[in-house]
Amino acid sequence: MALLVVVTVLWAFSFSLIGEFLAGRVDSDFAVLTRVLLGGLVFLPLLRWRGIPAGLQLGTLAVGALQFGITYLCLYRSFAYLSVPEVLLFTIFTPLYVTLIDDAFYRRFTPMALVAAAIATVGAGIIRYDGLSEDFIAGFLLLQLANATFAAGQVGYKHLMRHYAGVANPRHTFGYFFLGALLVALPSFLIFGQADKLPSTGLQWGILAWLGLVASGLGFFLWNRGACEVDAGTLAIMNNALVPAGLLVNLLIWNRDADLLRLALGGSVILLSLWVNVRFRPHRLQTA
Repeated sequence: MALLVVVTVLWAFSFSLIGEFLAGRVDSDFAVLTRVLLGGLVFLPLLRWRGIPAGLQLGTLAVGALQFGITYLCLYRSFAYLSVPEVLLFTIFTPLYVTLIDDAFYRRFTPMALVAAAIATVGAGIIRYDGLSEDFIAGFLLLQLANATFAAGQVGYKHLMRHYAGVANPRHTFGYFFLGALLVALPSFLIFGQADKLPSTGLQWGILAWLGLVASGLGFFLWNRGACEVDAGTLAIMNNALVPAGLLVNLLIWNRDADLLRLALGGSVILLSLWVNVRFRPHRLQTA
């Protein structure tokens, strides 16, 4: 639990830093690629190549591709369509995906997760009651893909570590996580990257360095280790603890003129969906 709290604090500033200083100014593919490379620098020196089961190697690669590579490519793109508070609020769907994906691992189905998703959709509509523009829909769908892949990475890592418990120190295998993310981020930059939108100021480079080395390198490792040590209810709550923390940072520092009443009402309905999901879900994720 303590690890998840620490990472929540680290990540609370990330959304605002991306939205205020990088989105629309620095190419999103380059930003993600930079975070992957810098995060990898933290763990590649510790990486063990020999004596690690192929299943553990490939599984960690897949987790990195999902939880970091695809998730962050979609997340960065969503800032082109949504405000920072909206991006934060719409990440609240992640626990629902955690439930559904974990159900798939155990070959079961929890219908209340779908009820909770419907409630959350109502909350999302309240936030944008003035109409659903094409930009809003595009941003919302990008975030749902990001939420789903982030959830799949968390659940996948828990199951992977449970299956290979005691085989190797997680520090010695987490470098595969960043190699998996690189398999997604590098081709995306080569295909879609815009060379005319690279960082142009020391501030932008500094933010990317912090996001890569600390928020990504240290953050992803601590988050995944923390996720292995808690049950599903705690993990679901901590997935959404980032929302109020991130909103508080954004609204107090950069976005004081936001419609707080609308955000609070819609956010409350979405939070209700989380309560429904946790209250009526019959199963919990096991700890690794």
